[in-house]
Parts: sequence; C-alpha cells; structure tokens
Amino acid sequence: MNPDEFRRHGHILVDWMADYLAGVAELPITPDVAPGQVRRAIPAAPPSAGEPFEALFRNFRELIVPGMTHWNHPGWFAYFPCNNSPPSILAEMLTSAMGAQCMSWATSPAATELEQVVMDWLRQMIGLPPEFVGVIQDTASTATLVALLSARERATAGAAGAEGLSGGPPLAVYASAEAHSSVDKAVKLAGYGLARLRRIDTDRDFALRPELLERALVDDTAAGIRPACVIASVGTTSSTAIDPVPTIAEICARHGVWLHVDAAYAGPAAIVPELRWIFAGVARADSVVLNPHKWLLTNFDCSVYYVRDPAALLGAFQASPEYLRTAYDPEVVNFRDWGIQLGRRFRALKLWFVLRSYGVEGLQALIRRHVALARELEGWIRQEPGFEVMAPVPLGLVCFRYRPGGLSDAEVDDLNRRLLERVNASRRVFLTHTRLGGRYAIRLVVGQRTTERRHVEEAWGLLRDAAEGL
Repeated sequence: MNPDEFRRHGHILVDWMADYLAGVAELPITPDVAPGQVRRAIPAAPPSAGEPFEALFRNFRELIVPGMTHWNHPGWFAYFPCNNSPPSILAEMLTSAMGAQCMSWATSPAATELEQVVMDWLRQMIGLPPEFVGVIQDTASTATLVALLSARERATAGAAGAEGLSGGPPLAVYASAEAHSSVDKAVKLAGYGLARLRRIDTDRDFALRPELLERALVDDTAAGIRPACVIASVGTTSSTAIDPVPTIAEICARHGVWLHVDAAYAGPAAIVPELRWIFAGVARADSVVLNPHKWLLTNFDCSVYYVRDPAALLGAFQASPEYLRTAYDPEVVNFRDWGIQLGRRFRALKLWFVLRSYGVEGLQALIRRHVALARELEGWIRQEPGFEVMAPVPLGLVCFRYRPGGLSDAEVDDLNRRLLERVNASRRVFLTHTRLGGRYAIRLVVGQRTTERRHVEEAWGLLRDAAEGL
C-alpha cells in the first residue's frame, strides 16, 4: 500500500469511525451471534496472495462489527466503563503510525519525558503528595502483580528474587473478601501461593474490617509467617465498597507491611474536590493503581501505577544487559525497569491528548454527572415497591434487586436472574450481576461518556416493565 493508497483508505476509515461514534446509540449493544458463528465465516487457512483493502474493510463492516459488543454505547451499564473519546482515538492513530517501542529514554526520549509529565499532572489532580511517582502499566491486574512482586522483594530484602522463596519464611498477603480476582492471580504468579492469601471478612457495607486484618497479621507473625502486603480496595468491583484506608495504613505501618491500594475504577473520582474523600489515607500507601481507561476517557489500555519508593520498584524489576545500556542511563528514567514488560507502547500520548482536550474541569463535570445520575437512580429504586438497594452508592454504581413478598431467598435469586436476562435481551441496555452477602444482586454502573439521563431512565423503565412481566 503506497502513501496515496494509504491516504485514500485512511480517509474512508476515519469517516467510518466518525459515523460509528455518532451512531453507536442506534446499534444493539450485544451481538446476535451464536458461539463459533464468526469463526466459521472466516476461511480456515490464510490467503496465498494478498487481497485488496476494500475486501478487508468490507469484511470488517459485514462480519466483525455485527459480532462485536459495543462498550461505548450510552446504554452500557455493565461491569465498569471502558471509555474512549475522539482525542484519545486520534492519539492512538498517531502512535500506531509511528510504531515506536518506548522501552527506554534512548529509544524514544519524548515518549519517556511526556509520560513523566503526564503522570505528575494526574498525581496533582488526584491529590497524591509529590513523593509518589507514576508509570503507565497496561491494566490494573498487572499493576497489582507489580505491587506484590515489589512487596515480596522488600519483605525478603531481595532474597526472593535472587534465591527464590524456599529459603526463607513463608510470606502472606491480605485483602478484603470483596477484593478483585486479580489479587488471587497475582498471588499465584508472584510465588506467594494461594494458601498464603488471607481474605478478610467485611462489614455490612462490604468494606474490610480492620480489626480482623490486624488479628490475621498478629496470628501469622506468631506462626512464623511473614506478612508482606495488604491490598486495600477503594471501590470494589461488586459494590464500590471503600475499605477504611486510614486505619489500614496505621496497621501496615505498625507491622512494616507494604500497602497497595486498588482504586482501578474509583480512583479517577478523586479529581473532583467533593469526592476526594475516597482517597483518605491513600497518601500513606506504598503504591496505588487507577485506570484512566475506565473513567478518564482514555482508550484501553492505560492503567496508572504510583509508587512511593521508586527504588523498591527498581529493585524488583531492573535488569540492564549490555545490549540495552546507553550513555544516558545515569541521567534518565528507563521505564523498561518499572514493570514486567521490556517493550512498551506510547500510551502517554493519548492520556495527554485527553487531559488537554477536556481539561480538569471538563473531566470533573463528566464524573459529577455520572455520580448524580447514579444517585438519582438510587432514589427511584428506593421509592419503587418491591425493589431494594443492596449497598451504599458512593459513586456511579447502584446494586439492587427485585424482592416481592412471599418468596424464599433461592426464589428471589432466580427471579432476579430472569429479570436481568429479560432486560439484557432487549439489547438496548446491558447490565451485569454479582453476589453481595451471598445474595444475587443486579449491578448498574453509570460511567459511559455519552450516557445521559434519558438512557438511565430507559434502563429503569425496562427493569420495572420486566419485573411486572415476571
């Protein structure tokens, strides 16, 4: 494809992207496809000769798009948002065109230094103190693994990385019973072993109980098990519960334990002054993660990891073979040493474009609007006979269920499963579920860039109508 052909096809693709952004609300959110249907429509063997781009783009429109779930539909209320925005999309196009590998300062000086600046901008926006420094990871799951590896090295004074875990005392990790499943995965990958993960019970609001955490730390220490890391959640996945970080930080300081804060979804809300309370105590953590690709309009993937002590991070990850060394290394940051990956994409550009395009005030307004809509929905649910809210609503997520009288717990669970299936079958909105205190709950999160009050009203209307039909 020569430059003139590239330009012609590129213009066509940009026109399609603009039309998609303008018209995604008219599409069904979920595809009407059966398992294996898309795969069967694609030849089993690769083509022996090249095909014209027109054929590729036609297959994309006719085969791929109808089989996609549209996460950026205004009726998307499932999981958490995976947002994008026009400035972020354009930045991704530019980084794709350059194809830079940004593993070190020497391989892309501007990429490294822009990442440093943007990380400090966002640090200021969420109110972390200047001693925290940031690096972009791909996802919060990776950031959690980075934190656990750093904590492991600190707890063993570097012996675990050099000699393995078999020579020292066993290490333990502590997290709320409501903490994300990525904690389990990271505990396995970091070598702690799932037998050393302590899931701490929660209170009635589904937040970690600090007195039970301290008891677990004391008991493990007495048994010859070394506490290495506590993971506190600011905004759990099931209900956006907020663990009591100030108290947890005090406990971690007394026991010399690494404190990592998982604020993947909720963290961006700290840019709003009246919501900054969610970060109470976080300044005392050793590390914290938040995802701009959830609530700051930045294309997936872009997860921000802040660490108080960069030396602890480097101690876990730095590796400098001769073929990677440059004369600039003593003066610069090489982000290849700040995480698992050697190769790194130029993710900072899209976040930079978003922060400059919307400004702090524009992003604050977006989050305020989403939180206000969630609280309005909470009010509607509380006023509707037969429905009940199942958890506090500090941010954009509302957990609820339909509970008419005279039914057993099992019957209520089954009723809500059927209610959710019926609402999602409309393909006009999409919601998901969880379990809170063992009970089936429907989750509705307001967080998509284009979601307005009318879309929340439509979802609530579908829920009420479906409940009456049951």
